[in-house]
Amino acid sequence: MVRPEVVVEDIPAPQRLAPHAVAMSATVHLNDDDVALGRLIVLYDPDGTREWPGPFRVVAYVSAELEPEISVDPLIGQVAWSWLTESLSERTTGHDALSGTVTRASTEGFGIKADQPTTTELELRASWSPVDEDLSGHMAAWLDLLSSAAGLPPLDVTDISQRRPRQDS
Repeated sequence: MVRPEVVVEDIPAPQRLAPHAVAMSATVHLNDDDVALGRLIVLYDPDGTREWPGPFRVVAYVSAELEPEISVDPLIGQVAWSWLTESLSERTTGHDALSGTVTRASTEGFGIKADQPTTTELELRASWSPVDEDLSGHMAAWLDLLSSAAGLPPLDVTDISQRRPRQDS
């Protein structure tokens, strides 16, 4: 299930990485802002001639702006990676050869852009090979990762700050 804050669309897939490929992008919209974006590419080589185990390889990318107090946390890279590994464990039947990077990049304006606030962006790039041909859980894990990077609460958690007090008659 895709969250209401997330818009997913098909995009052109890279043509040279495998004989067959599909790709999609997703954007998380919150309070009229795009707070995170991602891409998911599924590569398929039925002949198994690539250097990955099995015929499929999933390539994921997620980017999100970090809040200033979170961006200075020295463990944010490990936390972001755990968002992916936990989602894969919860949503899929398994994967092999997981690899990737987490990058934290700060942008600071100078000259005529000096008045713009400094921002910090988190980028996670990863790839893995599914252990079976049901890829739906891998897409769900990517969407979970994207939602975590955007700072969205889990779907089954109610935001009590938004609840109205019950009025007794």
